[in-house]
Amino acid sequence: MMTKSGTKSSHKSGLAPGSLIHIGDIHHPDTKLTLIDYSEDHCEQRSLSSIDDALKYRDQDSITWVTIEGLADASIVESIGEHFNIHPLVLEDILNTHQRPKLEEHEDYLYIVLKSLAPDNDQFNIAYEQVSLIVLKNFVFAFKEKTDSLFSLVATRIENSHGRVRSLGSDYLMYSLLDTIVDQNFGILDQLDETLAALEDDIFTDPTPKMLEKIHQIKLEVIKMRRYISPVRDLSANLLRSESELIKPSTQIYLRDVHDHVMRIIESIETHRDILSSLLDIYLSSVSSKLNEVMKILTIFSAIFIPLTFVAGIYGMNFKHMPELAWKWGYPGVWVVFITIATSLYFFFKRKGWV
Repeated sequence: MMTKSGTKSSHKSGLAPGSLIHIGDIHHPDTKLTLIDYSEDHCEQRSLSSIDDALKYRDQDSITWVTIEGLADASIVESIGEHFNIHPLVLEDILNTHQRPKLEEHEDYLYIVLKSLAPDNDQFNIAYEQVSLIVLKNFVFAFKEKTDSLFSLVATRIENSHGRVRSLGSDYLMYSLLDTIVDQNFGILDQLDETLAALEDDIFTDPTPKMLEKIHQIKLEVIKMRRYISPVRDLSANLLRSESELIKPSTQIYLRDVHDHVMRIIESIETHRDILSSLLDIYLSSVSSKLNEVMKILTIFSAIFIPLTFVAGIYGMNFKHMPELAWKWGYPGVWVVFITIATSLYFFFKRKGWV
């Protein structure tokens, strides 16, 4: 096995299947290992210096949850594979952070990979993190790219609760982690609602080129969301259809709830895509309407000055005999003609509703 960090996908070309190379951004150079071991009557939470520290929990009847945060050190993933008999291709997929969400069923374990989405700032930029789960009979491994508080609420529930989460098995823990990842998307969609509502108001009041850039940026983020979340529909459906002994019938109802949430999120994303397309049409219509207003004003001014230019052109000619040139009131008379023509045209346009 090879261990290497921060490698591009192209660098794996020609290597043997199952070569353990980290592919993707290195968010943390160090890998953090935490363990929670629990049953109905006890809960132990600790940090691990290596996977060897978790091996003593393997033969116990309790549920053990190990979280690996930071994938730069491929040797840790390799050690898990050796001690828990995980297929090298699964380990390879864990270290490749460009995986499509999927479920793989093996004889003794389940492998699940999906993307965790979280808002990055107030401008509706989304941060993405790949999360991989290996579910065994009494062990659950969670592999994360970043050190964050993604699963903190699940850990708190386990630590403080003596109810369902403590009494059920590793499949229920798997459900809790999936539910946490999926439900994060509702917060993103709420932020998207607020962003689009504010953007719609601005477009109607004063459309600017910067709004067009913002619509384009949001549309790209929504497309990314759709790309990462749409496959989760198949993942959750496959979990419902799974005949693995690791998933108890009592857990199916909770997995069905996750599937329903995924469907709602996908439908909401499609709705927001339509809204973004409508906002783009509204922006273009507003800009076109604004341009039409400007062109209408310019056209009205042109229409008023055309006859004035005609009159001025006549009196600007160098004819020798022009009676008005010798007339005492010739100059004021021309101005009266100008004002009369301009006023008449203005009231004519106003009567037509053009101004």
